[in-house]
Amino acid sequence: TRSLLVAAIRTVIQLALIGLVLEALFASSAFYWIALLAAVMLLVAGREVVARQGRRLKGGWAFGIGTGAMFVSSFTVTVLALAVVIGPEPWYTPQYAIPLLGMMLGNTMTGVSLALDRLLAEADNGRARIEARLALGHTFREAMQEPLKSAMRAGLIPTVNGMAAAGLVSLPGMMTGQILAGVDPVEAVKYQLLVMFLIGGGTALGVFCAVMIGLRRLTDTRQRLRLDRLRVE
Repeated sequence: TRSLLVAAIRTVIQLALIGLVLEALFASSAFYWIALLAAVMLLVAGREVVARQGRRLKGGWAFGIGTGAMFVSSFTVTVLALAVVIGPEPWYTPQYAIPLLGMMLGNTMTGVSLALDRLLAEADNGRARIEARLALGHTFREAMQEPLKSAMRAGLIPTVNGMAAAGLVSLPGMMTGQILAGVDPVEAVKYQLLVMFLIGGGTALGVFCAVMIGLRRLTDTRQRLRLDRLRVE
């Protein structure tokens, strides 16, 4: 109950503040202010990834892996979409860049958080099975195949569910907002398809990067399982 109440209060305060920030940012359109806001969004998303993990890597690795994976995936896909697909002039126009980056970071954050949490939990709970495979001569990558697949699946479940249910169970948020604003439904569908494919590709890339780096952190040069690098919250 407390967590839900805190989240509700944070939602009101954060949305009110970001409304004022975006109003000033749209009036300025200076690249350095856009880059600063994008960096703040990335760092906050990285912090949220760490906060949602029951088991996390010690030191700065938990924050670093999540933030790095989201930077590579979300920023790459966003810049590609702005420069190649949408094509505003200039390409970093805040009316397009900030909302698109926000959607990318929000969905990638969820996928990365779920994937890392599942990977570390599976490694911890399946220690005996993993070490038995290592003792039989398997490489660490082979011994971790099941946790790896489980982590990738967990990270992509929200995105796959959202894409599978779109139009049948629910109308996605961006499409709903455009329709309420008076945009033709067919045009709203085109934009929503673009956004959903970008989100799907970005989330998959982010989850893959996070899981691969996390997997590398769980072993050493001697192919041993290093659970001493984990911290249980």
